[in-house]
Amino acid sequence: MKVHFIAIGGSAMHNLALALLEKGYEVTGSDDEIFEPSKSRLGQKGLLPHEFGWFPEKITTQIDAIILGMHAKKDNPELLKAQELGLKIYSYPEFIFEQSKYKTRVVIGGSHGKTSITSMILHVLNYHNKEVDFMVGAQLEGFDNMVHLTKENDFILLEGDEYLSSPIDLKPKFHWYQANIALISGIAWDHINVFPTFENYVKQFELFVDGMTRGSTLVYNEDDVEVKEIAEKATNPTRKHPYSIPAHFIEDGETFLETPEGPMPIEIFGKHNLQNLAGAKWICQHMGVDEDDFYEAIASFKGASKRLEFLYESDRVKVFKDYAHSPSKVNATTQAVKKQFEDKNLIACLELHTYSSLNKDFLKQYKGSLTYADEVVVYYSSKALEIKKMPPISKEQIEAAFNLSGITVFTQAEDFQNYLKIKHYQNDILLLMSSGNYGGLDFEQLKSWIA
Repeated sequence: MKVHFIAIGGSAMHNLALALLEKGYEVTGSDDEIFEPSKSRLGQKGLLPHEFGWFPEKITTQIDAIILGMHAKKDNPELLKAQELGLKIYSYPEFIFEQSKYKTRVVIGGSHGKTSITSMILHVLNYHNKEVDFMVGAQLEGFDNMVHLTKENDFILLEGDEYLSSPIDLKPKFHWYQANIALISGIAWDHINVFPTFENYVKQFELFVDGMTRGSTLVYNEDDVEVKEIAEKATNPTRKHPYSIPAHFIEDGETFLETPEGPMPIEIFGKHNLQNLAGAKWICQHMGVDEDDFYEAIASFKGASKRLEFLYESDRVKVFKDYAHSPSKVNATTQAVKKQFEDKNLIACLELHTYSSLNKDFLKQYKGSLTYADEVVVYYSSKALEIKKMPPISKEQIEAAFNLSGITVFTQAEDFQNYLKIKHYQNDILLLMSSGNYGGLDFEQLKSWIA
């Protein structure tokens, strides 16, 4: 089968391209720009386009399927040519469903925690040598590719993103999957450029549950009010399993989980991570892993890439980075770190990177989200605001939005990085939170700065 990717360089798209190549498909693709690590990974497998740009002459009747990425526009020249020729055009999630419609689809949804929960489940299954197909949004230790598709595996584990499927397919990705087993971790308003009201955003999760198959199973976080209401009202899933924060305690900066065999030290920490662990345990049990085997495996789970990830430490400072960018996740992450290291000074650095976070009206949602930090630094690119054609944001607006005074604000990457370089660290925790890259921060350089 010959498949062509329009916008092959995306995080999910390039992983799917690599998975299909491994499955024996003939794969080609185009993009107008491709960044690392996608660029190197595609290059190693011979899938990196010879030149960047859109080339409608690549689109012929010899192609069996087009997979269209969200990065492309509706007037993309290759897309227009494919439509003219009447080729089959799939969005990313539609194609994933096509590959898995005869499998048991396990879908992990929620505004936060999706990648962490999916990663935990994969870690446990891999630990016990249980083969499954999967699609997950972060690179995991021990896995070459984050999409794996076979003919023979019975289960497929999917991270269920609520964002739109493609420029011509404007329904949320996770509506495509028609889950047999599903989990919802939490709901916190996001993607305001697509879902303009909180009610509209919540509705997407109701539709996700309504779209589950007959006889399906829903695992849900009962600590989240909206999730609990959706789950309890739902009539479609046959079985429902609530979960909550498991019993645990913290001792000398280490978290211990209470298990039937006694207290067990774990590598991860924080309220959200513990909730995620409880949800992952339920899903693993539905996939054939008993409780004792789950605990044995999860003890060695160190976290998904960028999800409250420990980077390095010196005798003066310990450094973590996290993908946190939504208000609820920023709050949960700073609270988790402060609670774990109560005797240390917490320096919380947040990059405002998404459309939502840079919207002056949405900024108000961040009120109180950084109160657990001892020092607060906010960085955003003034150039990004210009590119997005958004009005400028003042330091006073940021202080008012977070309801904090004394916030250090940087709008130039060089100034923010210089702050990290010359900072006099002493008994500190440096927490870096962003869905971006902090203006191109070199983490190897950062390591030398704190040494």
